[in-house]
Amino acid sequence: MLPLPRRFYQRPATEVARDLLGKLLVHRTDLGLCMGRIVEVEAYLGRQDLAAHSSKGVTPRTQVMFGEAGHAYVYLIYGMHHCMNVVTGPAASGSAVLLRALEPVQGLESNTSGPGRLTKAMGIDKSLYGADLCQPDSPLFLADDGYTPTSVLTSPRIGVHYAGAWADKPLRYYVEGSAWVSRVPKPRVKNKNFSQSPAQVSNSV
Repeated sequence: MLPLPRRFYQRPATEVARDLLGKLLVHRTDLGLCMGRIVEVEAYLGRQDLAAHSSKGVTPRTQVMFGEAGHAYVYLIYGMHHCMNVVTGPAASGSAVLLRALEPVQGLESNTSGPGRLTKAMGIDKSLYGADLCQPDSPLFLADDGYTPTSVLTSPRIGVHYAGAWADKPLRYYVEGSAWVSRVPKPRVKNKNFSQSPAQVSNSV
């Protein structure tokens, strides 16, 4: 099983986010192989995106986001939970895709629904910050086994209410019907006789 090539990541975060759904996240650990299928992600579009860490510019924490695509951006939230992103786009763009949920495939016995649970189950922590996901000998990489989801939905991202208008943009992508998606949006009820479900992904965001 080979890692995805760098050209896969050298595209806009929205394109990479859609195409990551169904791919495999693989971690070679001392205890064996951990592997899960990606079912939920969020795209972060760089400096202009007020929900992105890179909107603050280059810092010791975000430095990898402004580097070469195809590297891991791993950070700690609330002092206890790690989150993993893959860096996308051209160098210096500051764009990335957050991995939010996995369908367990191999070596995963704990909950993989949600970004903090995902990394805990996969054994991913800050020691993997900056890992090159495209090297054949990398302990952490993403791979394609030919699976493609039949239906992908979008919604606003989760927990970015501070980002103004960016909080409402449909930059969260998830596999419809997956039991491992962290949170399924409730239908928006317009009146007693009509409800609207999340829209299917279109060719533009």
